[in-house]
Amino acid sequence: MTEPHYSLDDIRENVTHIDNEILKLLAERRQLSLAVAKSKIQTAKPVRDQEREHALLLRLIERGKEEQLDAQYVTQIFHTIIEDSVLYQQAYLQKLTNPDSLQPTARVSFLGAKGSYSHLASRHYFSKKQTKLVELSCNTFRDVLHVVENGHADYGVLPIENTSSGSINEVYDLLQHTSLSIVGEITESIEHCLLTAVDTQLEQIDTLYSHPQPHQQCSEFLHALGGIKQEYCSSTAEAMQKVAELKQPNVAAIGNATSGELYGLTALKGNIANQQENYTRFIVVARKPVNVTPLIPAKTTLIMSTAQQAGSLVECLLVLRNHHINMTKLESRPVIGNPWEEMFYVDVEENLKSELMQSALEELTQLTRFIKVLGCYPSENVKPTDVEI
Repeated sequence: MTEPHYSLDDIRENVTHIDNEILKLLAERRQLSLAVAKSKIQTAKPVRDQEREHALLLRLIERGKEEQLDAQYVTQIFHTIIEDSVLYQQAYLQKLTNPDSLQPTARVSFLGAKGSYSHLASRHYFSKKQTKLVELSCNTFRDVLHVVENGHADYGVLPIENTSSGSINEVYDLLQHTSLSIVGEITESIEHCLLTAVDTQLEQIDTLYSHPQPHQQCSEFLHALGGIKQEYCSSTAEAMQKVAELKQPNVAAIGNATSGELYGLTALKGNIANQQENYTRFIVVARKPVNVTPLIPAKTTLIMSTAQQAGSLVECLLVLRNHHINMTKLESRPVIGNPWEEMFYVDVEENLKSELMQSALEELTQLTRFIKVLGCYPSENVKPTDVEI
């Protein structure tokens, strides 16, 4: 018996039908995760149950084998689905905890024009909150904060650290002097490409436009090019605009390939960052702090100035250790106007309102010359549950 012959159009139609069914099932699954979140309010259970996630992934891997599906393929798909489920539940619970913040539309400030990395992070962050945006592009990090401080924007989105180039010092320095609170975070994958406006060859490029951070993050690639002229712009979006206007075979910009398409640019070469896995963590700031429900993982960020004597910082860090509070970031920055004095920025994985954190803050207040909480906010970094493949 011969197998029926299908035309390419028939096959594509079947694929489209299956894709539509997958989307419908994903939407149904997301709604069920919302029902799970509602039930957890009654039982006061945390959103994440990694033991159950582990058992779920193992079962799915075995079920996938029966369907001739590779274990890594199954795991990769369901890590993404689980992450979406966790963040969707977190967003729902946070809305219940902060009813005053319920807004169908939000005004958001960020560095650069449309297509900048800060712009992409803004859209990604608020899409998870199902919030429509009024987008306000700014020329400097200071302007991003200023428009929120004066009420022209509800939120500001700022890059704070990168896995390749490290901390973004200008942003840390500005946080010393703002009255705003950190209310959220998001980590974005940064995919740097060499973007051009006309067909050209890599050997012809002698001038490169971008923000200083991408220049730094792609320093090894730029060094290999040799003798390249680096032109600094206020954002990657401005760099792309500049190259689009010049339309010359010897100039290029560093930026995201998808963003480059907005300006008519194409990627001459991709993956040019020093590290293949290049991520930037962004923070979201607002005029009012948020309350974080104890059902979801939280971070607290604070700044402190210690006494100028041996062991002062160690004493402060021991307070966190003794309270079993995990520190995820420690950054020092000079205090402007006070030579050789440092201000320390600390990120910890703990809810500000927990007994542990309150007890630790009481002790830290006694040990420091100055201490201020910059914000407590939901942790958006959903670490995948490990399974042996």
